[in-house]
Amino acid sequence: MSYSNSETAVLDAAPPGAGASGLRRNYLRLPELVAQSIGLVGASGGVGILIPAVFATAGNGTWLAYVFATVALLFSSWSITLFARSTASSGALYTYAAQGIGPIWGVICGWSLLVAYAIGAAGILQGTVNTLLVLARELGVLGKTTPLSVTLALTGITGFAAWYIAYRDIRLSTRFTLLVELLTIALITVVIVGYLAGSGHAIDHAQWSLEGVKPEQLRLGMVLAFFSFTGFESATVLGTEAKAPFRAIPQAVVISIVGPALLFIVASYGLVGAFHGQHPSLDQADGPLSLLAHQIGLGKLGLLIDAGVSLSFFAAFFSSINAAARIVYTFAHQGVFHAATGRAHGTNATPHIAVTLLVLLSLVADVIFTVNGTALLDSYGYLSTIATYGSLLAYVLVAIGAPLYLRRQGKLRGKQLLISIVSVALLAIPLVGSIYPIPQGVYAWLPYVFIALIVIGLLWFLALRLFAPARLTDIEAELVHEQPHQ
Repeated sequence: MSYSNSETAVLDAAPPGAGASGLRRNYLRLPELVAQSIGLVGASGGVGILIPAVFATAGNGTWLAYVFATVALLFSSWSITLFARSTASSGALYTYAAQGIGPIWGVICGWSLLVAYAIGAAGILQGTVNTLLVLARELGVLGKTTPLSVTLALTGITGFAAWYIAYRDIRLSTRFTLLVELLTIALITVVIVGYLAGSGHAIDHAQWSLEGVKPEQLRLGMVLAFFSFTGFESATVLGTEAKAPFRAIPQAVVISIVGPALLFIVASYGLVGAFHGQHPSLDQADGPLSLLAHQIGLGKLGLLIDAGVSLSFFAAFFSSINAAARIVYTFAHQGVFHAATGRAHGTNATPHIAVTLLVLLSLVADVIFTVNGTALLDSYGYLSTIATYGSLLAYVLVAIGAPLYLRRQGKLRGKQLLISIVSVALLAIPLVGSIYPIPQGVYAWLPYVFIALIVIGLLWFLALRLFAPARLTDIEAELVHEQPHQ
């Protein structure tokens, strides 16, 4: 079977009982695919929240932690783009791992990716609400203490707004995201470059010499730096909807690493340098970009940046919903989930039922955290950590599957095997670093929560093997069907 450059090697079968309508084909161009991935990464939002978190661990080595994370993810992207050049579907890494290692591992990968996107969405919603409250306090709309009713109302309004965008049109989602990210990144760049140009400290010897940085600090900082990039692969879930997917999706994956990487490295260098000797320190500052803008006489830009960061988090939320909904859509098409979750809206051509369920899941989870008194950034950290485990496991499985896939085709070379081995080794750093040394408090339990979620998915697959073996055979045939390289 062969496919032209504009066609999609779709592995989705119609779900039992589903309507005839499906996702819109040949709809999204390269910039919109990049917007999906960068939107989920939340590049501009990450500058304001994640760079200070990396600094708290890595100190003057923050910029280097981001360099190491970038190199590791570029290695990881090789295996993802290998599959993306020949296979396109809404299943993304799910189908890649299945073609490489086998159906059971494919399902584990798909379930792990769904955990990453769905649990991550709930965490990002908490982060969105937190940034909106910070912005409201800066505007003088709220005081230092926020009533519970205001937090819950803002959570509901934000969730509904994201649901509408994801329900309405994937192009609306990606274009909104692209606009927000480009404008906010431009403002951040002006502030960072303005500081470096006007401070007389463009060469920061403390950072270049890694003053006070120990190898263990750098390793732990790299773990958090990895988290800054999770979601870079999410353009792959738009395989069914992309134009020229075999060319555009691999490009989008690489751009979604390199683009944010440049921003994170430059911004971390500038922010760390700007906050040397400052009180509060970078990791304690509320709105560090806004503070830096005021420091160089661009206070109004600081307020605009904080607004952009809030919108970036908002875009990351519905980007997560978009990605998770398409994994659910694929599972439904293969009979793993109820057929209704695999239906696409007759007019909007979006997986509207899956979108609605995922938004409701995020709202329920976040309301439970908030009502029980968990701080917004704490619940954001807990949920996002679980999501990161899901992403890293999926990346590892695809990296392992790539050389196996090539070997069956008789195309495996030593260089390709070496790239895969290095990818797995580099991805193991954040996986191991997140559990050793044993983290404090709730974080010590999160690996077990993630393992429990993966076991639930595996048990569901094994239940299909027992109670619906015929359907399972069809699923396995679809997943291991190798699509030719174009």
